[in-house]
Amino acid sequence: MTGFSDQMSARFLTFAVNLFNLEKQICKRYACRYNYGQLFRSGTSGGANYEEVRAGESTADFILKMQISLKELRESHFWTGLIYAAKLIDSQDGALSLIHKES
Repeated sequence: MTGFSDQMSARFLTFAVNLFNLEKQICKRYACRYNYGQLFRSGTSGGANYEEVRAGESTADFILKMQISLKELRESHFWTGLIYAAKLIDSQDGALSLIHKES
């Protein structure tokens, strides 16, 4: 059985892979490319920052890095919501549902 940190790392990796796969289906208009680029940067950064969290040198370092990771994930949530709401990708194909759940 893996620990919580390993499970979180696996989930971040899955999220990043889903972002890679989404690129194949995103439209070619500027708005789509721009918003996808923002999502891609913040989404992959969240996982990378979480790996830094796991190597925190102190409690303060752990907290700071976790806050940075959380900020990136909140930004990713915004971009997925915008892409979904603006219908920049066909939500029927299921690709966006892999990364965004309606609240």
